Amino acid sequence: MTEAVLKGLALGFVLALSVGPIIFTIIKQSLNNGHKGGFSFVAGVWISDIVLVVLSNTVSALVNQMLEHKSAIAIAGSAFLVSMGVYFAFFKKAHLPKDAEGKEVRFRKRDMARIFASGFIINTLNPGVILFWLGNATVLSVDHTLQERIIIFSVCLLINMAADVAKVMMAGKLRAKITLRALTIVNKISGSLLIIFGLALVLFSKKIMH
Repeated sequence: MTEAVLKGLALGFVLALSVGPIIFTIIKQSLNNGHKGGFSFVAGVWISDIVLVVLSNTVSALVNQMLEHKSAIAIAGSAFLVSMGVYFAFFKKAHLPKDAEGKEVRFRKRDMARIFASGFIINTLNPGVILFWLGNATVLSVDHTLQERIIIFSVCLLINMAADVAKVMMAGKLRAKITLRALTIVNKISGSLLIIFGLALVLFSKKIMH
């Protein structure tokens, strides 16, 4: 059990420290919409990860079938990332949602649902995420029982969730001090990075296919 926990910790830290579109979008959502926006986004990512972990460990054949359509998934994911990037970099108007008295405007349930869905889609349509979970599930299945793998992936997910919570909280604290101009710059940088990651996703997928 100790070995399983240690492997889960190692895997969790690797995932938490990895750089991708998720981390930049977490920061952007937290700065734009506060803690509720940040947590709505990461909740979507968490549900996506849990679904992929379960599928990778129980119905790997289904995940392998999904990877047979890697190119299509990459194109769909790329289109989604690039469209979001273009919107935030060129069309999204930054605003600090406060009323005339300086109080924060109420964050609506439909806003939370929209941001939650974007987190789920961005994570699920990333072939790299699918490969990460499936690859580790396949390797670990050789020397570990299902119970041990449950411990490994549970610890991994908990570490990643804790890291996401920390990112949201830190970005939320910065939000109180951020200016409208700074928020506009953050949106443009985040949007540009999403475009870059989206294009890189397609190029990476084509490289693997060849």
